[in-house]
Order: sequence, then structure tokens, then C-alpha cells
Amino acid sequence: MNYKEIAQETLNIEAQTLLDSAKNINDVFERAVDIILACKGKLVITGVGKSGLIGAKMAATFASTGTPSFFLHPTEALHGDLGMISKEDVVIAISYSGESEELSSILPHIKRFKTPLIGMTRDRNSTLGQHSDIVIDVVVKKEACPLDIAPTSSTTLTLALGDALAVCLMRARDFQKSDFASFHPGGALGKQLFVKVSNLMQSKNIPIVKEDTKVKDAILKISEGRLGTVLVVDADDKLIALVSDGDIRRALLQDDFSLEENVLKYATKNPMTCEDENMLASQALVLVEEKKIQLLVITDKNKKIKGVLHIHTLIEKGIS
Repeated sequence: MNYKEIAQETLNIEAQTLLDSAKNINDVFERAVDIILACKGKLVITGVGKSGLIGAKMAATFASTGTPSFFLHPTEALHGDLGMISKEDVVIAISYSGESEELSSILPHIKRFKTPLIGMTRDRNSTLGQHSDIVIDVVVKKEACPLDIAPTSSTTLTLALGDALAVCLMRARDFQKSDFASFHPGGALGKQLFVKVSNLMQSKNIPIVKEDTKVKDAILKISEGRLGTVLVVDADDKLIALVSDGDIRRALLQDDFSLEENVLKYATKNPMTCEDENMLASQALVLVEEKKIQLLVITDKNKKIKGVLHIHTLIEKGIS
């Protein structure tokens, strides 16, 4: 049995389903977007079984992209949770056949509230289709399942149509990265879109020495600072150089190395700095990696030191 060919066939069937559906997008889809945009309440998604699982994912996508939304299971709705739906809400009900018993039971009650109902089904003449104000067609020529029974192509299409609705709504609302970040303060997404340099930089106990400092004293400061680096400032406390433990190791190989020398002899002059502490930490990581440095010094426009950001801090905090 060639599993590679089976996998390829499955993906090709589902991909063709999506392409066929893309050609059939019409004014009904645009009306659905307009109805949701005009919603003053929440977007409620409901469905049973596989459709319910897809609906739950859709609700999560809508909620995280600027459309307040939640998933309501039809069975729970019949036992009291129907009260979660208000007249100002919009309901998307999902059933491929359009005849799911549990879903069909709550449709008359939704209509009694005069809540706009968007149906997602293959059959406009089904119970769901007849109760819906508009119907988004979920029509597939063939399920990817070899028995043409298990929801495969149909669930993939339903999920993709939900994504298409969400993307249309994002475009209509001019939903930006900053908006997305506000809904994702934690996790990898939040770290990329929300955490700034100011949130992670060290602003206290920074190892700093004056420009007339001797190497031996600078080495002690490097050890105390635990950053592997000491910053060198002039008489006006402006950054002029830095010395890393790597600089010291390389200096040790020189024949004229002396602990009594001025630290500037072995320092890196005019080191890489950043004047924007509101820069995203993910952007700072890109900068650090491009310049192949371990420590980014944050200064003001006058080169006065405000803080330092070590590459290890970025990595430990999961910035990528």
C-alpha cells in the first residue's frame, strides 16, 4: 500500500474543493460580511460534532482578530445557554447536511429572538437553510475519505470559509499588528508583537567605567556586572566604547599587553547602539543577530546610557 500516494490524493481532493469553492464566492458571502460588521453584539457560532469542532475554531479566530465571538453548543443551548444569545448578536449555524437534530431544535428559538442567522450548509432547502437569513454554500464533490462518508473535504472547506470571513472582517476594520498584539499578550505571538526593548532591558547596576580606567579595574567591573562586558563613558557620561571579555582574551595574545594600560586601548570604539527603547524585542533580536553582537546598548540621542539588552535575555524570554 502506497501511503505517499494516498496522502497526496487526500490533499489534492481537499485542495480542489477549496479551489472550486473560491470560484463560487458570490454576493451572498459579501452580505454575510456586512451583517457581521453591523453586529452590535457578539458573533455566536454553533454546530454539532465535527461541525461543532470547526465552529469552535472559527469562534477563536474571530475573537482574536477583532470580532467578539464565542461558540455555543446546541445541546447546552437547549438546557439554558440559549439565554446567551441576544437580539444584537449574529449567529452562524453550521451543519453540512442541514438536518442535525440538536441544531434544528434551537433554530426556531433563534428566529424568535429575531437574531440574524447565517447558515453554512450544502442544502439551501434543508431545515437549517430554510431558517437562515442567508446561506453560505458548503458544497463538495467528494469527501477525501475513501468511503466518501467521513467529514474531510467538507470540514476543510467550512474551516477555510470561516477564515475567509475573518480575513474580510480584518480588512474591513483595518485590523493592524498592534490590534492583534492586544489580543495576544502571552505566548509566542505576544512576545513577537507586544514585548518591547524597554520591557526586557537592564537599566540598573550596569557595568560602566570612565575613559581613564585601567584594564585591571575594567576586568573587575566586567566580573561584577555579569554581562561579559563593561561600557566606557567620557567625562560627560556619554558612551564612547565597550570592552567585552572577548576583547580582553584577544588582548592577552598581544606581546605588549598590560593590566596597567588604559582600557580604551583594547576597547571597541563607537559600539552598536539603539535609541528606540520602544522597538519590539523581536526586532532587537534581528539587529543583534545581523550585527553579530551579544549586547545592545540603549541610549538617548546624546549617547547617555539608558539600559542594555543581552542576547541571552532575548533567548530566555522566548523572543524569536
